Amino acid sequence: MRTKIIYIIAIFIATLNLSCDSYLDLKPEDGTIREEFWKTKEDVRAAVIGIYSAMLTTPPSESDLTLSEYIFMYGELRGDMVSPGGFMSDDQVDMITSNILPSNDLTTWSQFYRIINYCNTVIDLAPGVLANDPTLTQTQLNNYLSEVLAIRAYLYFTLARSFKDVPLKLTATLSDQDNFQIPTTPQADVFKQVVIDLTKAEGFAIEDYGTNAENKGRVTKHTINAMLTDVYLWQENYEAALVTADKVINSGDFALIDGSLQWFTTVFARGNSTESIFELQYTTQNLNPFYSIFLQRPQYLAAPAVLEGVFGIDFEDALNKDFRGERASLVPGTNEIYKYTGLNQEQRKSLQESDTHWFVYRYADVLLMKAEALNELSRGEESLAIVDLIREKRNAINETAQQLSFEDKDGIRLYILAERSREFAFEGKRWFDILRNSRKENYAYLNILLGIALQSAPANQQQSITTKLKDSNSHYLPINENELFTNKALVQNPFYK
Repeated sequence: MRTKIIYIIAIFIATLNLSCDSYLDLKPEDGTIREEFWKTKEDVRAAVIGIYSAMLTTPPSESDLTLSEYIFMYGELRGDMVSPGGFMSDDQVDMITSNILPSNDLTTWSQFYRIINYCNTVIDLAPGVLANDPTLTQTQLNNYLSEVLAIRAYLYFTLARSFKDVPLKLTATLSDQDNFQIPTTPQADVFKQVVIDLTKAEGFAIEDYGTNAENKGRVTKHTINAMLTDVYLWQENYEAALVTADKVINSGDFALIDGSLQWFTTVFARGNSTESIFELQYTTQNLNPFYSIFLQRPQYLAAPAVLEGVFGIDFEDALNKDFRGERASLVPGTNEIYKYTGLNQEQRKSLQESDTHWFVYRYADVLLMKAEALNELSRGEESLAIVDLIREKRNAINETAQQLSFEDKDGIRLYILAERSREFAFEGKRWFDILRNSRKENYAYLNILLGIALQSAPANQQQSITTKLKDSNSHYLPINENELFTNKALVQNPFYK
């Protein structure tokens, strides 16, 4: 079928342009696209690795953004740590000021659903290869399906956190005759499906591919348990979150690196460190998009208050600094976002070296998610011990420390949220962290979101912003008007009607 052939070609073109890393080098020996695709285990592997390629790149014939750019925008622009750069578009300005309309091009979810359809295609068609290629074992097939199920789950998880109710399609679109009129599924049901997929994937997942690049750049059992921990927090299933977090922690495969001048280079500039769980693997053959959007033609800057307000400044000892702040997350004075362009604390990478990865899950994320779950279960002493461990490793300064009672659940909740802002600055997590904490217990903690939003709001807009944010539907993006036009089964988020 025409759509299927286009899909296969897109997968191979994306893959061939990816990199020279051995586990991503998928060019067929004859250099051609084979008509008899889905016949051999090599075809299955090529399709699966092609999905990773699609997560890194945009289709060659389209001008869409990369997945990491969307995740950055959805996770950061509605938070409080990013300001407009000189080259920010009107749509980006509208998102950062929460003046978002259905006509905003950034609300398109086509990149997500394109990759979801790639995943669905593998899930639907790869099992048929067992009958054609006796060298493909059920175990190998299950391993591949585990990766694809986890990627699909992560994409749906991100969509549901960004848009709330979204179409949930679990079968491949393989022809123009397939049904495109699909209504949205409630957010809670999307989360349930994500847990179903991840739980199934965890049972088939690989722990060790044999190389460090694959262990960090492909989905492993640890990746899946990190994702499950995240989803469980959104479901307020804190006991389950502890179980999956401990699976990662107790594996012994990860460790925080002692803070030093080399910490930034090891974790971010080089990537794939002992702190890494899952990173999208940009390379010098497939450069990341960040050099342009943060440095050459900056679309985004760190908000002016970030250095002092988030990381703190020791005015008595200028050398006493949180390792995560100056020349790690940002550059003082210019407020340049540095995390994706820096080589070390003195030098940036060149454009030709801009291969810093996109960090989906790091070990510190699992630790702080565990701390969050412990606190919600009234185990404040254990929760604070994790926060203290991370602060010690990062040389967090006294100006950002808090002395809290173990029983002060509200105070610990805010302390963890603040620590996450330091640890994951500009990694596409800030807005999701604010929203997740605010919506706990049916929005019992809405004041978290309101307080953060009003800190930087002009005085003459504070009342209107408060009124808007009291409507929980405003916390999610609108369905793009083009999606509404092509899919008549969709109903717009009521806040944007």
